[in-house]
Amino acid sequence: MSTAPTLQVRVARKAAEAQDIVTLELVAADGSALPAFSAGSHIDVQLPNGFTRQYSLCNDPQETHRYQIGVLRDAASRGGSAAVHDLLKEGDVLTISAPRNHFGLAHEAKKHLLLAGGIGVTPILCMAERLANTGGDFAMHYATRAPERTAFRQRIAASAFAARVQFHYDNGDAAQKLDLQALLSQPEAGTHLYVCGPKGFMDAVLNTARAAGWPEAQIHYEFFGAEVAKSDSDASFEVKLASSGRIVMVPKDQTVVQALAAAGVDIMISCEQGVCGTCLTRVLEGVPDHKDSYLTPEEQAANDQFTPCCSRSKTPQLVLDL
Repeated sequence: MSTAPTLQVRVARKAAEAQDIVTLELVAADGSALPAFSAGSHIDVQLPNGFTRQYSLCNDPQETHRYQIGVLRDAASRGGSAAVHDLLKEGDVLTISAPRNHFGLAHEAKKHLLLAGGIGVTPILCMAERLANTGGDFAMHYATRAPERTAFRQRIAASAFAARVQFHYDNGDAAQKLDLQALLSQPEAGTHLYVCGPKGFMDAVLNTARAAGWPEAQIHYEFFGAEVAKSDSDASFEVKLASSGRIVMVPKDQTVVQALAAAGVDIMISCEQGVCGTCLTRVLEGVPDHKDSYLTPEEQAANDQFTPCCSRSKTPQLVLDL
């Protein structure tokens, strides 16, 4: 399976940021400047236990001497966060991808509404830094379980944009809790909404915004991870490669990416959960069974692209632009 070009970086600093959250400061192993990145970008990090995980960059995009990521210890994770917390130490050298951005700022927007839930603050904070530096009009809302679980609280409080950020704590009084109905009830032309956080938070924000009539073009989001829905109705099907006419069978217990890799056909992948969009592939014929969290409902309904890392087919064959 194909992967993106890689960089060697050293863990220059590892610090406890909040309860169950650590930050890593990564610098180029050879001391050179790192590739530039834009707000909302993420990197793939190859961890000591063999896992590769995606982490959003949360430092100022103007910086080229370091990348900073924040990682929550997740009891439900498959081993990525545990490796960061328990195995990584300062001085370790890691292999990472160059930054990629599927969650960029809409520069045509007149105003930006930034909503972060938990560790989903990492790309949102990077956006706030960028907008503050460029004079952008924005407001940020940051919801967490409790103050002690709130990453970057001191950094935000000391920032030039502190007055634009409202904190909302699950264990706080009712008056300070995030009221999505009130916040999103009046969509405005030129105002764009950005949201990142746990799936429950994301679903609440997106469902409220869509019910209030926010146009899809003004909604931007990134899932950190998602359970890929398995179904007893999942069946085997064929994929046909348009360039060669070759047909590859996809068994019910394999993904399209896995079946193609076994047949010697590589697709660039990253998250393997349908959240990052790296493997997005055009569909020329057939109807995909979408299981991703990356495409919008309108994009899924068009059925002209899908994520072969997790999505399947509703028809006996899919013809792919490969």
